[in-house]
Amino acid sequence: MKDKFYNYIQQLQDTITSKLEEVDGVAKFQEDLWKRPEGGGGRTRVIENGAIFEKGGVNISAVHGALPQSMQNYFGVKDADFFACGLSLVLHPKSPMIPTVHANWRYFEMYDKEGNIVDQWFGGGQDLTPYYLFEEDAMHFHSVCKKACDAHNPEFYANYKKRCDDYFWNSHRNEARGVGGLFFDYCKATDGMSMQNWYNFVTEVGNSFLEAYVPTVIKRKELPYTQKQRDWQEIRRGRYVEFNLVHDKGTLFGLKTNGRIESILMSLPPHVQWHYDHHPEEGSEEEKLIQALQKPKNWV
Repeated sequence: MKDKFYNYIQQLQDTITSKLEEVDGVAKFQEDLWKRPEGGGGRTRVIENGAIFEKGGVNISAVHGALPQSMQNYFGVKDADFFACGLSLVLHPKSPMIPTVHANWRYFEMYDKEGNIVDQWFGGGQDLTPYYLFEEDAMHFHSVCKKACDAHNPEFYANYKKRCDDYFWNSHRNEARGVGGLFFDYCKATDGMSMQNWYNFVTEVGNSFLEAYVPTVIKRKELPYTQKQRDWQEIRRGRYVEFNLVHDKGTLFGLKTNGRIESILMSLPPHVQWHYDHHPEEGSEEEKLIQALQKPKNWV
């Protein structure tokens, strides 16, 4: 399973980066191959200063070795080894009219000292973070997510949509990071789902990503915007940074397992603003976004 899924994310990385280069029309992904001293490595691809994408990364990694003490404590195990692989992407467009997007699909195995698998699971999801709320964009994103889920279980979309709303919640701000999507984790061979079933589901979601996001990029890329709107985008990006550094489990896992810092922090946008006690004008489009983020909405 680990070889099969790693082959899948290698191909998916190629598919996604090729399409994004075509959509951007100017910038190309810079590739960086790296190795982790304790075992494994990855293939980082970063795009910067494009016509559409100001900064983005589409990264894959496969790492293995002894599970660090902090993670042994987290999982409640002793002397365990692990293997983890996944694809993680974040795209920060230049235009505030185009939403930021994040996605991740991953697989994890844990072993005893004899090398037997003692646990294994899939996780992942995809979510959308707009700066100006076009409701039809959120509806399209969620419709594609629901279609991918419905092909496997009629309960998946509602469950994983709610988990996404709960997970990407900036509790210290009492607001969502964005308009959500899907979030699933610890997907194990139980409840009538084999690991092969989970593989089929996770890869279906991964394959749906471009359909969920690219049409919105194309629809919004020619819209004009002002410096004031750009400033608002950078203020909202600050909330994105806060979530990733304070709450995100993937970021914290990478930092605690001696992950590659450049790859872990590639999710952070290049230009961000923090203003003291900033509030949008009453009745403005900016306030409309804030109101939508204060209470998760059913988009489909």
